[in-house]
Amino acid sequence: MKKSNVQRRASVRDDVLNSDLISATTLAKKYGVSRQTIVGDIALLRAKGEPIIATVSGYKYQKKEARYHGLLACQHSIEETRLELETVVSMGGEIEDVIVDHSLYGQIVGTLGISTLHDINDFMSRAENGNHQLLSSLTQGIHLHNISCNSEADFFEIKKRLSNLGLLYLD
Repeated sequence: MKKSNVQRRASVRDDVLNSDLISATTLAKKYGVSRQTIVGDIALLRAKGEPIIATVSGYKYQKKEARYHGLLACQHSIEETRLELETVVSMGGEIEDVIVDHSLYGQIVGTLGISTLHDINDFMSRAENGNHQLLSSLTQGIHLHNISCNSEADFFEIKKRLSNLGLLYLD
């Protein structure tokens, strides 16, 4: 017997909650619906207050973490993007998002959720092989990242390493 929309959404919520990361395509196959139906289900769940995050690789439930969060101002070329991401991840950080200040739209935020080499490879593959532009291309390479890591000391080590590599925005 096919589940009702409400039952399916409850099951989708549970699937997201109980996995580290799950794609809309995987959920669509599981429930025999279109990917767009799952995207709509997630939108409705988020509108009801479920802390579900859409990352570059799929959905995850935003769990309360005891991790340190810091904000970095970066500026670098598109060619240096991989170096930036690999530096943060290799030091135990997660790049939660990218933020740019746009002259027409104001602040534009893109959720990334990059915490592994696999995430980096996936993101970079899509950036290099797709018809996409990085948000930082709109702002001469200037952008912000919310970074989560184990401690404030770890955050400052990440910041120091990025500075030494010339990847931070310095006024």
